[in-house]
Amino acid sequence: MGAEERAAERRARSNRSTLLRLTLIAGVLLALVLVGLRLMPGSPFASTAAAKWGEPSGSAGPTATTPGKRSTPTPTPSPELPPLPVAPTNVKIDKDGWWNWALMDTRTGKISGSANMDETNPTASMIKAWIGADFLRRASEQGDTPSDTRMNQVSIMIRDSDNNAAQTLYELNGGTASIKRLISICDLTDSSPAADGGWSRTALSARDTARMGACIEDGRAAGPKWTKWLLDEMRAVRGVGNFGIRKAFPAAEQKTIAVKNGWVDRQREQKYTVNCLAIGDGWTMAVETRYAINLGYTYGAKICEDVARQLRAASDTT
Repeated sequence: MGAEERAAERRARSNRSTLLRLTLIAGVLLALVLVGLRLMPGSPFASTAAAKWGEPSGSAGPTATTPGKRSTPTPTPSPELPPLPVAPTNVKIDKDGWWNWALMDTRTGKISGSANMDETNPTASMIKAWIGADFLRRASEQGDTPSDTRMNQVSIMIRDSDNNAAQTLYELNGGTASIKRLISICDLTDSSPAADGGWSRTALSARDTARMGACIEDGRAAGPKWTKWLLDEMRAVRGVGNFGIRKAFPAAEQKTIAVKNGWVDRQREQKYTVNCLAIGDGWTMAVETRYAINLGYTYGAKICEDVARQLRAASDTT
């Protein structure tokens, strides 16, 4: 091969090498352009599998068929509350006179009752549960420990429905001011103090009586220091005042139910008033009655018991 042929061969090889380098450079530049287009927001070349802020890079992200849609986590159902030994039902009482009732689930605050559960009745001795609670809470708030004499007055007022003890404690509480505190502290909506200022004529509805029971049970009424003591006194109600709602329960269960009943013959109106409050585990119940005076207090006591029996029976079918 001559000198000219060798020179031509070298030039050809150089040209091929230059062309190869240019081709490689063009390929690299094209690859960079394509990558840039994939990362550019809104580009048709953008990757649908790109990781997002706050999302792991391996997550599937939105799909092409449902853009922007995220999967909704399955909610965890709330645990169901165990059934109570009483349940609302259509109560039927075949007796003369006026009556109403209310049942409160104290776990949820739900109140059920008769259509007239917001109507009021004079409380008679049923209000003594609040008089005792108000006295004890206020003493605790003032840093006082009631004397043995005062504690005995609260005890016999609750257990034996002693009227003299109730009057003394009611006056120490400030009379009508105590009932106003009841309405405020226990969030009552239907009730009011008596026009004559007396404790036995305090006007309470069945619905508000159930609320008062819840207020005693949760500690708002008597305060943390005395609530258990007061409830134990109400469980220890004895004698003529031990009637009504808790009598609808088996004997063993009756001991666990706190009660305060009220009964009085109103000569002026020629009416008998019998009211019942019961506080159980997770529930409170109130029954109020008013009827002809000649029927006696056992007539109203039986209405309280009959209402409770029907609410107990309803719990077996729910």
